[in-house]
This record gives sequence, structure tokens and C-alpha cells, in this order.
Amino acid sequence: MPKQESFGERVLAFYSDLSKTVIELPENFKIINPYNGTQSVKVAQITAAFFQKYFNDTRQRRLILGSSPARKGTAITGVPFEDAFHLQQISGIAMDDFYISQSSSNFLYEVIREYGGSQQFYRDFYMSFVCPLGLAKKSKNGHEVNCNYYEDKALEQSLRPFIVSSLKQQISFGIDTSVCYCIGSGDNFKALQKINHKYHFFKEIIPLEHPRFITQYHPQKKELYLEKYLTALMRK
Repeated sequence: MPKQESFGERVLAFYSDLSKTVIELPENFKIINPYNGTQSVKVAQITAAFFQKYFNDTRQRRLILGSSPARKGTAITGVPFEDAFHLQQISGIAMDDFYISQSSSNFLYEVIREYGGSQQFYRDFYMSFVCPLGLAKKSKNGHEVNCNYYEDKALEQSLRPFIVSSLKQQISFGIDTSVCYCIGSGDNFKALQKINHKYHFFKEIIPLEHPRFITQYHPQKKELYLEKYLTALMRK
């Protein structure tokens, strides 16, 4: 009897498929794909080390979705929401030109720590994005800046088949579809709700405020938001 693929092996196969993704986007928009970029060899080593460490089993997990990878964050490392320092400790590989909002990263690590630590957290959850590849657009001064899949109608229409296909694939890893957590309680939540109303991926989607929104605009309420995250994540 053949050995059943682990959750992590399924994720890594999905990332390998993403390396071949080609999507025609409206003018001034582009895909940032860490799985076939200039650091793709490093990314492959880092993602392999991470998913072998935390996902080397066949457990069912709940899905936590951001909007899309940050241009100088996950779109470089390939591992959703993890910072470079932690990934370097796991893999022994340093990432160049990596940036992540330290306050956002710290908030999520606080959530993970309060939940019981990385081993326990990743035993129960798989973090990803509605659009699992990074997106950039040209600003008025010609510089590239981050953008989200939902902020331009033509962009969202171009990405919709890819988004739907990616969600289906990731659910097939062994996702508990009774609930999905959405990081971003505004536009990302609305856009994901609209997709879910059509395709019925999840019975319920729970919105959680983005860590950047919490730390930049409501730092005095951080403990309240931390409690909100933990209450939502620990529900049966």
C-alpha cells in the first residue's frame, strides 16, 4: 500500500505548480512569483525545511487566509506570514532584501505563542492567501508598489480563475471547511465572502483585523484584538 502524502508534501507540490503559473494581467500590474524568481532555489530549500518541520503529517487543519503575499515579505521567502529570522533558524538560510512589518510580525507571533507555540499552532492551522502569488503595480511616479487582488475590478477578474483553482487545490490538502479565518476584516473579507457565496468552499468565514491595522491604528487595544484572535482560533 503506497504511503499517504503528508500535508506538507501536498503544500510543496502546490508551490511547485505555482512556479509554472502564467496569468495575463491588465497593464501596469504584474505577478511576483517567489517560486520561479531569482531566489527560487533558496525559496525551495526554505519552504521544504518549514513544511517538513511543521506539516509532516496527515492531520486536518483549518485555513487562515490573507489577501496576497507582500512584495518584500512572503513574495520573497515563499512561506506565508513568517519572518526571515525564524525561517533562517529553521533552514539555516538567510534571505536577501527581505522586509516585513516588525509590528505585524510581532503581533502574529504573540498570537502563536499564546496559542501554544509554533508546533501546536501549525498542527491546527495552515496559513495562506486568497491570491497565493504577490502582486505589484506601477505608481504614478513609476515605482512598483504592493497591491491587492480586489483593488482593481479588471485585475480581480483576471485573477478569479487562478484564485478559485488555488482555493480548491489547497482545500484538497486536508482542510476543515467548517470555518475559514480571513485576515483583513474589510475589503479582503468582502471579496472572499463574494467568492464563497458562489463556490461554497466554507460554511463560515470569520474576519480578523489585519495586524498592521491593529498595531498602527489601535495599539492601545492590542490585548483586546489578541483575545479576539485567540477566541476565534480556539473555538471548537
